[in-house]
Amino acid sequence: MALEDSYGAHNYHPLPVTVATAEGVWVTDTSGRRYLDCLAGYSALNFGHRHPALIAAATEQLGRVTLTSRAFHHDQLGPFCAELAALAGKDAVLPMNSGAEAVETALKLARRWGYLVKGVPDGQATIIVADGNFHGRTISIISFSGDTEAHDNCGPYTPGFRSVPYGDAAALEAAIDETTVAVLIEPVQGEAGVVVPPEGYLAAVRELCTKNQVLMMADEIQSGLGRAGATFASSRAGVVPDVYVLGKALGGGIMPLSAVVADRAVMDVITPGTHGSTFGGNPLAVAIGRAVIKLLEPGDLQEHALAMEQALRDRLEPLRAQGLVGLRVHGLWAGLDLDPALGTGRVLCEQLAEHGVLAKDTHGSTIRLSPPLVITTEELDWMTERLALSLKALAG
Repeated sequence: MALEDSYGAHNYHPLPVTVATAEGVWVTDTSGRRYLDCLAGYSALNFGHRHPALIAAATEQLGRVTLTSRAFHHDQLGPFCAELAALAGKDAVLPMNSGAEAVETALKLARRWGYLVKGVPDGQATIIVADGNFHGRTISIISFSGDTEAHDNCGPYTPGFRSVPYGDAAALEAAIDETTVAVLIEPVQGEAGVVVPPEGYLAAVRELCTKNQVLMMADEIQSGLGRAGATFASSRAGVVPDVYVLGKALGGGIMPLSAVVADRAVMDVITPGTHGSTFGGNPLAVAIGRAVIKLLEPGDLQEHALAMEQALRDRLEPLRAQGLVGLRVHGLWAGLDLDPALGTGRVLCEQLAEHGVLAKDTHGSTIRLSPPLVITTEELDWMTERLALSLKALAG
């Protein structure tokens, strides 16, 4: 920690826990103390730490080839694209590395589609986003972010975005005009504190996009691949977007791997030379991605996450009387609002760490819980017992 503080950029404020080893839902620090990981790499570790099938895929590929660049073909990319397209019910996949890269790719795709297919005059395309969004921290993305820490002192900002209240279909409809090429939306806003939109909202977004020839782009980087109790959070609302933006869990917690998935009518505006990445779609990452897809194909992990939703809610609801003033649960994912009189979300996370649970605060007195999808009910009991002890300690 001292070396990191001395030589690393201070762009994070981590809890004073130094992880040395990990397995499943548990991590162990350098002193040998175990913690239940209830952050799971912001859903990058949906399948737990070092899942045997994912480690086996990575190990096998490490012994073969790790990088060719897209200047050549390799034997893992075609199967990965076919398998991910089938999982998403789409035609084509554009692989990248980080989630932010995938979002930037989707923004670029939408603009090109707007000019080449919809016929928006060059340079006038607009994309509608939602207040409270989190899509990354690149210059373009922070240009439409309300997160002042990421946004301020980074201008000039990228134009072409309009932000409307999340969950307000009427506001979205009013913001759409002839220059609108896409709506970029999180089916559940993770960084905002697991904010679930009102019933019918995503269906209304889908209807408005179809009616106005606008792409509906679902950022499922955190909510997708099982976290919400379905392969995609959009599907729980009965909605199929035009574009999926995926990341985090796609790389199995081993390699950065993200992707934009869409039908050919949208994707084919990307042509040779218009977009790329040296490491995007590299053999090692997509070999792991193929193993991730195989874990998701049977659907049992998604069913487990959905079943655990009620179990998690049942265990958290009684804690409202112990200091929680807000609670949202969706799949195996929860946002908890602590009574500000008891402290900040950071203080609660510090207490949780003292009791052997790792979680992350966001926006003042809110914390998120997103344990790996392989967590058992016994481990869930253990987690909520420690949460109750932490709340009791804050209440004095």
